[in-house]
Amino acid sequence: MTDLDAAAAAIESGELVVYPTETVYGLGADALDPAAVEAVFEAKGRDRDKPISLAVPDATTALEYTAPTTAERVFMHEFLPGPVTMLVDRREMVPDVLTAGREQVGLRIPDHELALELLGRVEPITATSANVSGQPSARRVADLDAITESASVVLEGGETAGTGSTVVDVEAGEIHRRGANADAVEAWLDER
Repeated sequence: MTDLDAAAAAIESGELVVYPTETVYGLGADALDPAAVEAVFEAKGRDRDKPISLAVPDATTALEYTAPTTAERVFMHEFLPGPVTMLVDRREMVPDVLTAGREQVGLRIPDHELALELLGRVEPITATSANVSGQPSARRVADLDAITESASVVLEGGETAGTGSTVVDVEAGEIHRRGANADAVEAWLDER
């Protein structure tokens, strides 16, 4: 069994996995399993009123879990995969625990080969940094903190860029968090 097979099997069993992205290392679990999502909150020590994003392998798959507007679809095809988290209306199967009861969910399509291979085996998974809340995000496996004690599998993907994703609400025309690619996102929003 390869590490990817083990990671996919762990997620399918409700367990947590650390995986690399083009930004930082992420903590993955079955995003549709409330108990697995709860385990992510527990491992991170994260407030339950702070939503967690979900990751999918491509824009077509995103449509299974989200209901993007026309503008959001255009944005998605322009910027994803990439270091952007876009807020988009969720579909009914996305659990409240993931979104902290909000109608929107953060959508990620990471631009990282290993992350996409994992997502090709199991999706959607949670897309949140693999660190205890309040601690720095991990750029390398060696930087991972106590979070690894909660993970069944850690996928090694070398050193990541270390800059978090830009979080954007396309419909509102707002950037909620400036991160990687923020200037290009801002320029796109300004041209709408």
